[in-house]
Amino acid sequence: MPLSPPPTERRRRPSGRITLQDVAREAEVSPITASRALRGERGVAADLVERVKTAAQQLGYVPDPAARALASQRGTQVPVLVPLLSNALFVDVIEAVHRVLLPHGYQPLIGVTHYDPMEEEQLLRAYLAQRPAGVLLTGFDRTEAARQLVAASGMPCVYLMELTDAPGVHCVGFSQQDAGHAITQHLLDRGRRRIAFIAAQLDPRVLQRAEGYRRCLRAAGLYDARLELLSPQPSSMRLGGELLEDLLRTRPDVDAVFFCNDDLAQGGLLAALRLGVAVPQRIAVAGFNDLSGSDQMLPPLTTVRTPRRAIGEEGARMLLSLMRGEPPARHSADLGFELVVRGSS
Repeated sequence: MPLSPPPTERRRRPSGRITLQDVAREAEVSPITASRALRGERGVAADLVERVKTAAQQLGYVPDPAARALASQRGTQVPVLVPLLSNALFVDVIEAVHRVLLPHGYQPLIGVTHYDPMEEEQLLRAYLAQRPAGVLLTGFDRTEAARQLVAASGMPCVYLMELTDAPGVHCVGFSQQDAGHAITQHLLDRGRRRIAFIAAQLDPRVLQRAEGYRRCLRAAGLYDARLELLSPQPSSMRLGGELLEDLLRTRPDVDAVFFCNDDLAQGGLLAALRLGVAVPQRIAVAGFNDLSGSDQMLPPLTTVRTPRRAIGEEGARMLLSLMRGEPPARHSADLGFELVVRGSS
């Protein structure tokens, strides 16, 4: 007499795929309850969630994203669009988003825009065709067509890194302009009067920091447009060193410099060391974002610590609420920033 196939094999479709119905049968619940339990929805008893998850693990169940999207009009994928992956700032944001969304059954899809609004628009068109559950976008600078795509899709959307009080817009970030003002005010408080601003990439958030710098110096009656060095090139340590050398050659009376990003500032510190320019005695140096290695520079770099991990976590939690049809506790979450004073200023 031939042996009977194991229960898992008896329940397989001809395709060999374990289905949600198989999981529900094994856990002795309805398919709807099994689906809600695996999605992490509220309202499902803890013991039922445990039974469903145990059954899914024992059977080797793998959800079918296409089938779920067809049934619910929404998938389980969440596009996360960031400007770059070479910048640790956005890597930290993505990792935080992943930690929040994955336990609830959502899969982040990483899209890199390279600070190009047209590239972002193309990514949005491709992702929206897959009917994602929601989307996380960086900032508010995008094409009008991209704005219309997001609005017409009706999908939940949360914006990261910047803030607005516009009705119906959900966002998590901090005031880039206030942060730029704070670091400039710190340099003023240290007695510096010829404070330069060195920036690269020139994306909207960098320009907001620049406006904070200008606002602070104008209030003190010390703003001089000739002390701004703005480069459209990508931010890097190499460029930071080159720009500091240019600044010292063309504006020899400068006594402080605010770099728009830490990698530029790190390059500036290395250039000062190479040139024999004493920091902070001859010139004070400050950066932005508190990237890895800034506390190990000689001298350690004064900077603004930005809450990038908290932004990713809070943005993902806000999106989770929207995807569940629940109003978030707040539509605009200002997570602030921290001035980190070290030896370079």
